[in-house]
Amino acid sequence: MAQTLDYLNESPSQTAGPYVHIGCTPNFSGIGGVYAEDPGSRMVNDKTLGERITIRGRVFDGVGAPLKDALVEIWQADAAGLYNSPRESRGQADPNFSGWGRSPGDMESGEFVFETIKPGAVPWPDGRMQAPHISFWIVARGINLGLHTRLYFDDEKEANASDPILARIEHRQRVETLIAKSESSASYRFDIHLQGSAETIFFDI
Repeated sequence: MAQTLDYLNESPSQTAGPYVHIGCTPNFSGIGGVYAEDPGSRMVNDKTLGERITIRGRVFDGVGAPLKDALVEIWQADAAGLYNSPRESRGQADPNFSGWGRSPGDMESGEFVFETIKPGAVPWPDGRMQAPHISFWIVARGINLGLHTRLYFDDEKEANASDPILARIEHRQRVETLIAKSESSASYRFDIHLQGSAETIFFDI
């Protein structure tokens, strides 16, 4: 018998809790035999094209304390600006670059680390070029829905100035919350603030 679809109520949202690491990074959690290595732990190999970089950062709560149980994922284009995706129609992405990474962070310091490459520029739907960037997704206890943000590079000032996303940010002083800071020629720091005066810009996607 057909039934209406409005009699079921939406179940309450749940925070990630401590189990997200068990399911997503079992080796990190001390559970062996599921994967040879945790998914997303290795983005590059010795044949990957492009400039190798390291990204480090921490996720801070509203009082400035680092979260020690956050899990961070990133997605990005390869060095030529192509995505490792079935939807990529502009060309063949680098087969030696995954384009996706996952870091559970350090349980003492809260620091996450990604060994990756500097991404190439990718086009906006209207053809304008976006500045090189990396998309971030963050989950942790206390976060009901995963948070999305972007990392841009402080040594891409010209590209950042014409980026169509950055150009839409009304409060210009907040653009800095999306800019990773160079620590060396191949290392960047990108700290994420969930609340407070330095709150990172998050995207509703």
